[in-house]
Amino acid sequence: MTTRERFQAVMGFRPFDRLPVLEWAEWWDKTIERWHGEGLPADLTDRYSICESFGLDVYKQDWFAVCTPSCPQPASHGAGIIQSDADYDRILPHLYPSDPVDPRRWTQWTKEQQQGDVALWFTVDGFFWFPRQLLGIERHLYAFYDQPRLMHRINSDLTEWILLAIDQVCAICTPDFMTFAEDMSYNQGPMISKGFFDEFMRPYYDRVIPVLRERGIIPIVDSDGDISIPAYWFEEVGVEGILPLERQAGVDIAVLRENHPRMRFIGHFDKMTMNRGEAAMRKEFERLLPTAGKGGFIISCDHQTPPGVSYKDYQTYLRLFREYAVEAGRISQTTCIAEPQEPPDSSQRAERASGSG
Repeated sequence: MTTRERFQAVMGFRPFDRLPVLEWAEWWDKTIERWHGEGLPADLTDRYSICESFGLDVYKQDWFAVCTPSCPQPASHGAGIIQSDADYDRILPHLYPSDPVDPRRWTQWTKEQQQGDVALWFTVDGFFWFPRQLLGIERHLYAFYDQPRLMHRINSDLTEWILLAIDQVCAICTPDFMTFAEDMSYNQGPMISKGFFDEFMRPYYDRVIPVLRERGIIPIVDSDGDISIPAYWFEEVGVEGILPLERQAGVDIAVLRENHPRMRFIGHFDKMTMNRGEAAMRKEFERLLPTAGKGGFIISCDHQTPPGVSYKDYQTYLRLFREYAVEAGRISQTTCIAEPQEPPDSSQRAERASGSG
């Protein structure tokens, strides 16, 4: 199978030769700095050249920027750049560029995609993420109560811009999947209630998701933390997948698969095991293997590989990854034979979705 064929087979719950062996996210800069001193060639600094040096499958990502380079910057991490409708009016000239897609980049990438060498994806700021970026962390959470009009205004404008970006990229090719950057959960669950999700986010997902699905692009949500409860909310609006499924936040892929048999998942390998030796990493792959063999789940680091992982540790990780990728492919030959079915107890499903289960 080519890289793209393998992606499509896994995400389509069809038999595959092996799992993709990949890093869905770029490595931390401190991790690469360490590895340069431990054996990684110093001239390898580009994300995709490093992937190729490790023999990884290459998934090329473009994060379409909502803010232009001239946009004011926050004074510190977590601080916002607006406080009111008037402030939003003031910075509008620095938002929503008319040409978010680089046609030269995507034309070149399309050639690689057509040859099967890569899978292509793009990312946009989501309907929780972008208002927070503008308002700042604290003001954003108050804005659900105090500034609902501004919240809807921002997300309405963001929706129109995302639809523009989809039109532009699809005029060149059909990306294999995309992600909404949200980060709306922490280690105890979602930062907002389902009521706020339905009021402030769902109307805009309801506009964008059908367009993506009509285009044949798999919509995936990128949220850190424990996404177990919001997974139901996102599934209701048509989102088809979630990443990175952070293990330290208590996420369990076996439970997610049971509750969401049609959703796709990427990530979930516990990064905290990667510097604890081969036995710890092997145990982690063993935990993931039964679900991976059923399709719809691409194993990868559950966030960026941390700088505590040595170059030698990482090479051990990749050796084990390749071993279990092949084993998952073998299992898929007998398990990926039919469309997954909905779990039988729909009342229990609704209860969990409300966050009361």
